[in-house]
Amino acid sequence: MTKSNYASSGVDIDAGNRAVDLMKSAVRSTYNSSVLAGIGSFGGLFDASVLKEMNSPVLVASTDGVGTKVKLAASVGRFRGIGHDIVNHCINDILVQGARPLFFMDYFATSKLDPEQTAEVVTGIAEACKEAGMALLGGETAEMPGVYQPNEFDLAGTIVGVVEREKVLPRGNVQVGDVLIGLTSSGPHTNGYSLIREVFAGVSLESLVPELGCSLADALLAPHRSYYPVLFSLLSDIKALAHITGGGFVENIPRVLPDGLSAKIRVDSWPASPLWNLIQRSGHIATDEMYRVFNMGIGMVLVVDKNMVSKIQELIPEETFVIGELIEGQKQVVID
Repeated sequence: MTKSNYASSGVDIDAGNRAVDLMKSAVRSTYNSSVLAGIGSFGGLFDASVLKEMNSPVLVASTDGVGTKVKLAASVGRFRGIGHDIVNHCINDILVQGARPLFFMDYFATSKLDPEQTAEVVTGIAEACKEAGMALLGGETAEMPGVYQPNEFDLAGTIVGVVEREKVLPRGNVQVGDVLIGLTSSGPHTNGYSLIREVFAGVSLESLVPELGCSLADALLAPHRSYYPVLFSLLSDIKALAHITGGGFVENIPRVLPDGLSAKIRVDSWPASPLWNLIQRSGHIATDEMYRVFNMGIGMVLVVDKNMVSKIQELIPEETFVIGELIEGQKQVVID
């Protein structure tokens, strides 16, 4: 058989077809009655009739990537977790506006397609979508030699959700004295990995680290958690949500504050994880920079009325922490 010129140039159509075959069942497991056409179609079809039941539906969309966490995952051959990362990151990004997810689209690009590796990533995406009751409606797998270095790949995704207009967060009654409640993160989530990789360059990621009780790979590659299951039913009692992603506390909390307000964070109000101490010590990183780059163990911040704190903490089925309050100021974060 004559070898394809396209394959000789670095693009293998057969490998792409095999990747689709390997991931097909996982993708289809996310389908619900609203999915009219998905994998194999030129475009995904989603029946939006459910929106007719809403008074004033607002679609909320977000696109994001996993960043350089993909390089860390590739270095130890762990791929499924980053599929969870991209989905849960996007879910959290629209949750802070009060939206529930409808469907997800993924984009996977690499220098040379490895069907098993690609299917592992997409299977992780499908698992996270299924957990959220969201359809994985479609996506793209691209083989791009010359654009990506050998053995390099990138992962991104787009989510679409919906919220009633009157329920969009943040609400207009955010004020001085409102309390900040923090929910724990599962690790660095998907941010700060360029710095993390620099800090631990040359260190064996699979070796047990006694102070962590696990390997560095286990601690650093823990999937980005979704806050949707524990928070969505409580949104009517919450004034605002801040997803602590790139930029840490300093950049993300001000995004949900009106003019004239700042946030005061008390750093001793939640237990310090050994992982953050290890990163800071190993990289000789200033404390201010740690709080600007990493989530420091708090992945989602709730802004609530001071009279609702006890009720909300009781309704959340995990330990939460009162980490600060809103004060007068100009959209700044004071780390105390």
